[in-house]
Formats: sequence, structure tokens, C-alpha cells
Amino acid sequence: MMHELSHDDRVALARLIVSLLDSWEVAPEDQISLLALPSGTTSATLRGYYENTPLPDAPEINERVEHLIGIADALRTSWPHNAHMGAIWMNRRNGRFDNRTPLSVMLEDGLRGFFTIRTHLDCAYDWDLSGSKVRS
Repeated sequence: MMHELSHDDRVALARLIVSLLDSWEVAPEDQISLLALPSGTTSATLRGYYENTPLPDAPEINERVEHLIGIADALRTSWPHNAHMGAIWMNRRNGRFDNRTPLSVMLEDGLRGFFTIRTHLDCAYDWDLSGSKVRS
């Protein structure tokens, strides 16, 4: 996905993603983990994503970014009149996730956790995946 974008678009995407994670009140060390950034990534590196540094173009990072965008879009459509509800939902314990927060699910379960949260929020994404399994 990211390799098809221009440098400026990749920088804008990085800025969007770290701003999104900030709006969800995700601590810097957890942002590094959620994005599967390389070991040794620091909070200072995260600050660079606000300025002119694109995220690394790696398959796992790209997949996580794609899921984060899908999750953010599903939260936006779930609460179109209250942008802060997404952050509240992401940080509230949920019985459907063994009384963990959605952020905890993603941090603890990795890509499987991203998938769990996205399919829970976005029935169209889940439907599309189910349909493609049936056609296969």
C-alpha cells in the first residue's frame, strides 16, 4: 500500500496515524508496539512522524496501518457527532473481548487483535471477508 504513495502522501499518512493514536490516548511505547516499528524506535522517532518522516514501508506495518484506518473509519461512522467517543470506546473494557479494552486486544494479540477489533466494528469488512471465503 505505502510503496504506491508519493513521499508527501506517506508523510501525511504517518502524521495521520500518530495523530489518530494520540487521539485514542495511546502511550508512545504502545504506539511503537501497535505499529510494529523496528526495535530501538524511540519517542523521538515518533515525533518525526509528525513532521516529515514517513512510516517504514514494511508489510506488517502497512497491514496494521490499513486496519487502523478501517477501525478509525468504523468508529467515525458509529459516532458521527462525537469524535471523542472513539477514544472512549477504544479504552473501555468490553465483555466481548474478555473484559479487555480494544487497545489491549490489539497490543496483546497483534495482527489477530487488529482483525478482531476491525471485524467487530465494521460489518461491511467482515461481510466482505466472509463473502470472499465462500467464493474461494
